[in-house]
Amino acid sequence: MEKEISQAVIRRMPRYYRYLGELLDDGVERISSNELSTRMRVTASQIRQDLNNFGGFGQQGYGYNVKYLYDEIGKILGMNQRHNIIIVGAGNLGQALANYVKFEKWGFVIIGLFDVNSALKGISVRGIEVRMMDELEEFLKKNQVDIAALTLPKEKADEVANWLVNLGIRAIWNFAHLDLELPEHVVVENVHLSDSLMQLSYNIVRTEKSKDKK
Repeated sequence: MEKEISQAVIRRMPRYYRYLGELLDDGVERISSNELSTRMRVTASQIRQDLNNFGGFGQQGYGYNVKYLYDEIGKILGMNQRHNIIIVGAGNLGQALANYVKFEKWGFVIIGLFDVNSALKGISVRGIEVRMMDELEEFLKKNQVDIAALTLPKEKADEVANWLVNLGIRAIWNFAHLDLELPEHVVVENVHLSDSLMQLSYNIVRTEKSKDKK
């Protein structure tokens, strides 16, 4: 039976991948858990525990080979595979996602943009033509789509998500302002931008209170 990895560990893995990529860009060949700890503001013990979930990768007295660890974490995260994405909702957020070229560096390739607004039909966003929703079912028959990103109003998200699942979509990246409840075989990542802002607001308030006490 495959070991169950906690979501807290999984959430840290992309951070490791990002920091290791920056180290590679800086020409760093190896790094200790203590040095990585300083950069990431995670304890060295936590780093070792996290990586031990997947095999460890370090050597006593040497630390971690940056390129090797970067590649191995990339495999864990599926960065060595191509993932075709469609975006449902071609408004400002949908178009912003389509314009983010770095996704392709990580293997996430946006191959379709869909909307109900006929005024957007035929508009090209970084070479991707906006299609109408009534074209989506046929598009899915002709193209392999691994992920559907939902950037549409929350009132429509649940209905559209269930329709996509019925059409064979097995992974949804949800930017609508609600948590989707879908069958267990469907992988869902709910992204709430407002939650991030609220956390930022909390930390601003906490920092201001700390200053007032000094």
